Amino acid sequence: MAKLKDKRRENISVATEIDRLEERRERCQDNLERAEFRGRKGKLSDRQRQQLEDEMAIINERVQNLDKELALLRGENRRNMLLSVALLAVGALFYYAFFYNDEDS
Repeated sequence: MAKLKDKRRENISVATEIDRLEERRERCQDNLERAEFRGRKGKLSDRQRQQLEDEMAIINERVQNLDKELALLRGENRRNMLLSVALLAVGALFYYAFFYNDEDS
């Protein structure tokens, strides 16, 4: 199952993966806000309060993991962008060297 998931991710662009993770992070953040609201709003027993705190800790951990993944993907996206700009610059240099200079001669 993990191999299938990795294979599908290979076909997804970095930008698409970033968007997907940002949506997941937003959903987790919404769940965390709802849990905090439930904790403030209602009178909970000690057991319910402990369950709510455990749920909030799990959600916080998920948000932190998503933040780490997003940071890695954004770094990869920056590297891809720099590579694209470098290739564009090399292409422009070759164009100038071979085509633009031929017209001057």
